[in-house]
Amino acid sequence: MEEKRCAVVTGGNKGIGFEIFRQLALNNIQVILTAGNESRGIEAVNKLNDCGLPIPNVIFHQLDIQDSTSMPYLVQFIKTCFTKLDILALLERLVDENGEFLPGVSEQTCEMVEECLKTNYYGTKRVTEALVPLLQLSKSSRIVNITSNFGLLFHIPNEKSKEELDDIDNLTEERIDEIIQLFLRESKTNKFRENGWPLAPSSAYIVSKVVMNAYTRLIAKKSFKTGFL
Repeated sequence: MEEKRCAVVTGGNKGIGFEIFRQLALNNIQVILTAGNESRGIEAVNKLNDCGLPIPNVIFHQLDIQDSTSMPYLVQFIKTCFTKLDILALLERLVDENGEFLPGVSEQTCEMVEECLKTNYYGTKRVTEALVPLLQLSKSSRIVNITSNFGLLFHIPNEKSKEELDDIDNLTEERIDEIIQLFLRESKTNKFRENGWPLAPSSAYIVSKVVMNAYTRLIAKKSFKTGFL
């Protein structure tokens, strides 16, 4: 008998994430839905169960990608219950199902700029790195990063940063971090046009998605060379 595959979906309690969650479960894949808000995550699982999906196929596990202390609990849960992971689907939660910014994201304060990068880039990267060892135990693993048009490089006026982020053969994670830190420093002056960054109020969101796309390409290159995914 074929072994059931296991998937983790982050931010899948609404919109596109919820539909991905539903389709995976419909295809007899064991899906672990994660969200920072426990009540909303459980509500999403119950909604699928109400649609007639088999209860064993859908599970909720709390995960706040901004909180590094919550990640080990998810890893241990997967190890104990399923031993491996086959699919990781990553969705940000700073926009709603219609692609509109959630309240506060577009305010573009220094705090919100840092929060956006902390969630969309560093949080997603942390989840990926924590779950890669479990993905390596699968015979056919996949990482799916759901991005947006905001992540296209043409949104970045800063030609030097744009070229570096597009040069996947020479780009490193360390350099991505340096570009992010440069953006964070220069964002405090609120001179986005002068410093070659996208204009407010969406500049932080655009940069976060562009660097996430660059990181995704690095992971893909690494997996192609090593065969770890």
